[in-house]
Parts: sequence; C-alpha cells; structure tokens
Amino acid sequence: MDNLRFAILTVSDRSFSGIRADLSGPVLVSAVINAGWQITKTEIVPDDFGRIRNSLLLWCEENIADIILTTGGTGFSPRDITPEVTKSIVERETPGLCEAMRNASIAITPNAMLSRAAAGIRGTTLIVNLPGSPKGAVENFNVIKPVLHHAIELLWDDPSAEQGHQK
Repeated sequence: MDNLRFAILTVSDRSFSGIRADLSGPVLVSAVINAGWQITKTEIVPDDFGRIRNSLLLWCEENIADIILTTGGTGFSPRDITPEVTKSIVERETPGLCEAMRNASIAITPNAMLSRAAAGIRGTTLIVNLPGSPKGAVENFNVIKPVLHHAIELLWDDPSAEQGHQK
C-alpha cells in the first residue's frame, strides 16, 4: 500500500486534436512521482461524454490505478462535462475533497468558485477531477495529497487504517 498507483486522464478537445500541447497531464505526472508514487497510465481524450466515461470505467474495472486524476473539463464552458461523467459512474461521492480544493484555491483566486469538480469512489478506485490549468491542477493535487494514502487504506479495508483514528 506504500506505493500508490495513479492514472491521469487529460480531458481537452484541443490537446486531443494536437492543437495545444497537454501541459496539465505532464505536471501532474511529475507531482505524483515527486510524492513518491507511481504512474500506471496516462491518456488524453476529447470533451466527449462517452470517451471520458469509457476510459474511467475501463481503468476502474481493470484496476489500473488506486487513484485516477482527471484534469480539464471542470469549468463553465458548454463542453466542460468531466464532473457529470464522473458523477455518472461513481458509487459514492467524496465531496470533502472538492470542498477542500475549492476552499484552498479561493485563497489564491476568486475564480476557484467557478470550479465544478467532482470526486468519488468506484469499487476501490478514487476518482478526483482537477482543473485544466497546470498551476491549478498541481495546487489542487497538493491540497488533497496528505489524505490520499489514508483514503486508499480505507478503501482497501487495510487493518492499519484504523490506527490513525485512535489519536
């Protein structure tokens, strides 16, 4: 359980079509590796409900990662549908993660109020939506990073997870 496994899904029409380089996915890869964890899969998909859904479902069903981070598609644009896709497949939502990210981000920029990010659990996989900007993606990842190991211990029903609750 020490080496958490992450998959990163970049959701961007422009990056998928090659019009704009994916900057958020690679900075998240670096942030995860710098935290001492591993990357098992990365992919870029367009802002398309079916494509996003299929990748998330496949990764969960095949146990590709303990945590899937999405980047992009969480704003107000008509094509920003990542939270809706995430909510359509999770079995349990985890609103505290999004509340913490928005709360911390509002101290940096009032635009954080416009985030519609979602997070939740499917099976034993945690899915978290992060902003599409590289800076915002890493800032939000850093907010939730301290609880991720414990979250996965709990999801996997690890007996040692209870030790942190006795303090």
